[in-house]
Order: sequence, then structure tokens, then C-alpha cells
Amino acid sequence: MQQCLVIQADGPPRSGWARFWGRHPLRPEAESWFKGAQGERQVAAQLDMLGSEYTVLHAVPVGAGDGDIDHVVVGPTGVFSINTKNHADRSVWVGGHTLVISGRKLPHVQKSLKEGAKASQLLSAAAGGPIRVQPLLVIESARLKFGDKVPAVPVLRPHEVARHVNSQPRVHSDAAVRYLSMLAEERGTWHVDAVVINDTLRHVQRFERLEREITAAARQRRFMRKAVAVAILAVPAGALLGYWWAVAVSSIQQ
Repeated sequence: MQQCLVIQADGPPRSGWARFWGRHPLRPEAESWFKGAQGERQVAAQLDMLGSEYTVLHAVPVGAGDGDIDHVVVGPTGVFSINTKNHADRSVWVGGHTLVISGRKLPHVQKSLKEGAKASQLLSAAAGGPIRVQPLLVIESARLKFGDKVPAVPVLRPHEVARHVNSQPRVHSDAAVRYLSMLAEERGTWHVDAVVINDTLRHVQRFERLEREITAAARQRRFMRKAVAVAILAVPAGALLGYWWAVAVSSIQQ
């Protein structure tokens, strides 16, 4: 969300004429960030359906840079790192370590495995003992197909993620879940900068406003298309009506 908003802020605001015609308010350079944020928010909404015994963290900063894990879940069925991808208008094929989107290989599976390994390393260091983190890859797509080889990580659709987490066998006691949740909620567990000041609420509010602007622009475009179509049809209809009127007047005069 933050990166999308930064890119949006660099561009000029839409003119009144652009608003009138419903021009898309999203800058092309921000589109992939916008779609990614939407995908993560969709998965976050599904994870909110997990019970109170689960702790769900979003955009967990990892390492020393600005990289993060989209979601981390801690609960009785284990610890999960979740990598989300939004390819809502594409077909996705996955098998083993290979993932293909519209004929193009992408490293989503490998990235998910690396995130799980990194999360396990960091959480184990904080806990003082080995903690296994199960990586998951969640993809929103027009079509999801699987090859003969079982994917190296579970590949799920957004609506399947909460059910998948809940359906796993229990591996942690209530006390262990509380302890691991406490560690997971500490930024110092994941990132070298233990404290950061970031106005997350403001980012969410601005992003939701952008979503509303995009929806309103789409509605305005549909209205203008209909208005233009009616206007185009009205021209020959008006000419025909004028012809009939002229014929009628001529007949009366005769």
C-alpha cells in the first residue's frame, strides 16, 4: 500500500475533464503494487476468520532491508509464512518447483520456500530452539492448474487459506502458542531495526480512498459509454424524425 501511494503521489492529480470522462486514477507504474496490496488485503480478510487461538501478523519486516513476509500465522497447527500473489486475470500452472503464468515462468515457489526458511531461522533464534515454519503460496488467478508433480509448497486460493491452516494437525500446546505469538509480535525477532515509526492507519485510509476513486471512475466510464451510445443513436433517429415531420407538413400543405 505504501509503495503504491508513493508512486501515486508523484503524479499530477486528475483534471476535472479527466474526472468527467472517468479516466482511471491509478498510474500505470503503481498498478502492480495496487494489485499486490489488494491481494494481500483479500488474504488478510480470510485469515481474520481464524479463531482467537491464532495470531496473525501482516507485512512482517525481515532482515536488514525493506523486504517483508506478507503474512505470518502462529497457532496450534503450527507457524506459517504466507506469500500472496494477485494474478486475477491470468491462468496459473504449478508443479514441483515450477510455476507458469500465461506461458512465463516466475519464481513464486522458490521465494515462498526462502521466506519459510528465513522465518524459521529467525523465530528459532528468538525461541532458543528449532521452530518449523510452513511456507504457503496463495494466488488469486482466473484459473489454477496443477501438474503431475506435487508443488514444493502448498498452493492455495485466497478462500482456501484459513481452512488449510485450521485443518492441519495440532503441533503446539496452548502455552507454546502463547510464547511463540509473543516472540512473533516483537519486531526485533524479524528485523535488525527493533523499532520503527510508521503511520500504518494513515496508509490504510489513503489506500481505501484510492480504491473508492477507482470504483467511482469505473462507474463514471460506464455511464459515459452509455451516454455516448445514446447520443450516437439519437443523431440518425433525430434526422429520421425530422424527415417524417417534413413529409407530414408537406402532406398537410397539399
